[in-house]
Amino acid sequence: MIQHSVISHDNDILGGTPVFTGTRVPVQTLLDYLEGDQSLQDFLDDFPTVERDQAVTVLEQLKQILLTQPV
Repeated sequence: MIQHSVISHDNDILGGTPVFTGTRVPVQTLLDYLEGDQSLQDFLDDFPTVERDQAVTVLEQLKQILLTQPV
């Protein structure tokens, strides 16, 4: 199992799909919600096992990656 604080990868959980640590909720689901014009609160309401801090941390990490990568 690979764990990066708020994101975990475990071949025994959803075949290794990155999920929020301590849940079976794929990180991709959060991105799909936001892409579909749904709010962070909508996502959190639908997936109560994910804590707000986890979701915000993932978004901050993705932002940092995007801002530091050359275009």
